[in-house]
Amino acid sequence: RKPRSVALATLERPRRCELCGAAARLRCGRCRITHYCDVDHQKADWVSIHEKICQLLVPVRTSLPFLIPEEERKRGVEQLVKRQKYIIDLTYSTAQKFLWDGKHEKAMPAALHALRFSTDVYGSSSVQLVPAYLLLAEACIGVGHHLQASKYLSQAQWIVLRTPDCSAAVQHRLHRSLGLLCAAEGNFEQALYHLANDIYLASSTFGLKSIETSGGCFHMANVFFCQNKMDIADSLYAEVSKTSTHPVSVSLFFFFFCALFNVFLFLTAFNMMVTISAF
Repeated sequence: RKPRSVALATLERPRRCELCGAAARLRCGRCRITHYCDVDHQKADWVSIHEKICQLLVPVRTSLPFLIPEEERKRGVEQLVKRQKYIIDLTYSTAQKFLWDGKHEKAMPAALHALRFSTDVYGSSSVQLVPAYLLLAEACIGVGHHLQASKYLSQAQWIVLRTPDCSAAVQHRLHRSLGLLCAAEGNFEQALYHLANDIYLASSTFGLKSIETSGGCFHMANVFFCQNKMDIADSLYAEVSKTSTHPVSVSLFFFFFCALFNVFLFLTAFNMMVTISAF
């Protein structure tokens, strides 16, 4: 199906575009509650996620009647939150699939909706927003919008720092995204720092032979490859490829490598402190 649009009447209350926040000129002709600045943004939203959630948005964005019994209002709010959480799961999984397929631009509208609804349900400073920020950052890195990716990751980092009991699973994903951004910008030493933390946190949460840990090692191998350190890169690639067939040797390798790399980071930081104190 194709998106259907209706031009907004001049006297209507000003609306904002679903994707960019600019003044809207169009409205979806199906749900009649989503607005866009132009046809391109409407098409982008439709292809990414709006086709799937068009009719789901109607009850979510329709206000509850004001004069109703308190018990009925409570049930209405519970039903609203349930619907919002369903949309969060749907938009998140859709954006994630686009990223897995390498379709970074198509992932953005779905990820934006995931962030928007997560904010509505959990609040603007909840750790529940971090996965959506990471999706948006990955999509931005994929299309070369590094500055915008950095802004999304800064938001995610701020939330994690304000959450003392933030899980290692969330932190490992944040460090991976930070590492990928640094690598994309050519800051390889900082990329290795974040990926080393990614591997450590992933291994402590999922195990040394998990796909999450091997994924971090694969990205680290890519960084060493870019640095033309082929011996280290080839060793990492070889070990990652043997994850399913040689779990014990891979686990030992990961443990040794992570320990070695953390020692390297410590010595680097120590040397920098000595150099600074010398001045």
